[in-house]
Amino acid sequence: MGVWIDTDMGFDDIAAILVVMHAGVTIDGISLVFGNTPMDQVRRNTAGAAKAFGWTIPVHAGRSQPVLGALETAQEILGETGIPTAGLTLPDAGDVAGDDAFSALCQWLENTPSPRRILALGPLTNIAALALAKPDLAARIDELTWMGGGLSRGNHTASAEFNALADPEAVAIVLSHGLPLRMVDLDFCRKVLATPGDIEPVRQAGGANAALLADMLAGYIDIGVSRGRPAMAIYDPSAAAAFVRPDLVTFQPARIGMELAGSLTRGRTVVEIRASHGAFNAEFAADCDAGAIKAIVLGALRWEAGK
Repeated sequence: MGVWIDTDMGFDDIAAILVVMHAGVTIDGISLVFGNTPMDQVRRNTAGAAKAFGWTIPVHAGRSQPVLGALETAQEILGETGIPTAGLTLPDAGDVAGDDAFSALCQWLENTPSPRRILALGPLTNIAALALAKPDLAARIDELTWMGGGLSRGNHTASAEFNALADPEAVAIVLSHGLPLRMVDLDFCRKVLATPGDIEPVRQAGGANAALLADMLAGYIDIGVSRGRPAMAIYDPSAAAAFVRPDLVTFQPARIGMELAGSLTRGRTVVEIRASHGAFNAEFAADCDAGAIKAIVLGALRWEAGK
C-alpha cells in the first residue's frame, strides 16, 4: 500500500501527519500546496516541522497559485506563519522541499502498487494539475481523502469552506475526472472538538517536543475560544483519523458539485444524496464515532509529545 500526503502545513496538518504516523502507516512522500499561507511560508513550516519531529519523508513543493483567480490564504485567521501559538514556535530550518511535486507524484503513481491512497489537507491544486496533464496516472489513484467542503455552511465565507474557496476550479477538475474522492467536510469535523482542557495532557507528556506541541495546540484552540466558543473543531487531524480508521466513519455516496461563480456562492460544495437526481461521483463522511476520532488525534499528539 502506498500513502501520499498533500498539505499546506499548518498546525492541524502537522497533527494530521502525526495521526498517520502514530497509526503505523508509512508515508511515501509529501507534496506542498499554498493555502494556510503562501508557498514560501508553507516551505518554512515544513522544514521546521521536519527538524522538530525528525521527519525524513521526501518533501516536494507544488503549486503556489490556484488554477484561476487571486491567491487566497487563511492568514487573516491563522496569522502570518499559518501556525498560531501560545508561545513556542517551530525552529527555523531553512527549506527541505524540492520543486518537483508534479514529477514526484507521477513517479509515485507509476511505481507504487495498488492501493495508492492520497490524503489531501489543503486546496486540491496539485491533484488537479495531475488530472489535467496526466489523466492516465491520476486514474491510478485508488482513494483521495480530502479535508474540505461543507454540507451546510462555510467557514471562510457563509457558503464556502476555505480549502474549497482557495481553488474551487481545482475541486471541479478533480470531480470531472472521476477521481475517487472522499470528502471530509466542515460538518463532520465540527463533531470533533478540542477544548482548553486537552492542552495540559500534551504538555505533561514529558518528551522533547511536549511544550512545543502544547503551545501550538493552545494557539489552535484559541482560534475558537477567542471568538466566544468553548472549543475548536479539529479539521485536518479528523480527516487523517478517517483516513487511517475508516471503520469509525460512515461514508455516504453522493453527487458533489462545486460552485464556481457568485460573490456569495463561489467555493460552495453542493451535495446531492438522492440517486434519482444524478449519478453519484464521490463520497462524503456523513457520520462518525466522534469520541474515538478525538481520542486518536489527541493520542497521536501525546505520543509525539512523549518522545
